[in-house]
Amino acid sequence: MTAVAIIPARLGSTRFPEKVLAAATGRPLVQHVVDQVRGCSRVREVIVAADDPRIPAALAPFGTRCVLTDPAHASGTDRIAEVASGLSDAIVVNVQGDEPEIEPQTVDALVEAVESGEDDLSTAAAPFPPDADVDDPNLVKVVCGLDGRALYFSRSPIPRRRDESQPRPGYLLHVGVYAYRRSFLLRFAEWAPTPLERTEKLEQLRALEHGGSIRVVRVERTTHGIDTPEQYEEFVRRFRSQQARSQRRASAKELS
Repeated sequence: MTAVAIIPARLGSTRFPEKVLAAATGRPLVQHVVDQVRGCSRVREVIVAADDPRIPAALAPFGTRCVLTDPAHASGTDRIAEVASGLSDAIVVNVQGDEPEIEPQTVDALVEAVESGEDDLSTAAAPFPPDADVDDPNLVKVVCGLDGRALYFSRSPIPRRRDESQPRPGYLLHVGVYAYRRSFLLRFAEWAPTPLERTEKLEQLRALEHGGSIRVVRVERTTHGIDTPEQYEEFVRRFRSQQARSQRRASAKELS
């Protein structure tokens, strides 16, 4: 099977307008995502699905393939489905355009999970950070069956302890990257939003409500998505610090 990664990118963002084009590092934010996914061994190509001509214009100097999609799409999944409809790859990976530190091995693991099994799609989850607030609705939780498939995703703490005297459950934090069978993705995009999806505002519940099978791949840690200008500033600091360390190592190697 061949796999393609499609990164949905739109300029509209309530908390951080035009964040995908933020370029304090010298590269647009979404280009950092492209760079990370290009490190995957199981993805043959990376495509950005854009909603505005300014996105392909900003990415052209980096040789990134962009496809301009219908700006009226209600979700990133609809956007990637438009692009995927014109491709022949059996597996389509959906990586969010605000995940500049997504780990290539996570994407490869999701592709492998779909290739080697019979599930409709795969996603990732990590142990809940001990210092994170399990009641935070922005941190999506997932519970799995004994077979490793998702039973439910929620913004509420799941499972919920009946008695506080019980040990704290091993909460799983959902990591929002997906690998779809292309055939399932195209069907998914045709379905209307479902009741649970509308309640939780979580698209993946549409797949579960239609009887879809979601394989959950366990990863060791989550990565930092960018939702606010403050989070972007933190990313820029990490990026520059990493660059400085790389330069010091290169200088030390030249001197040795």
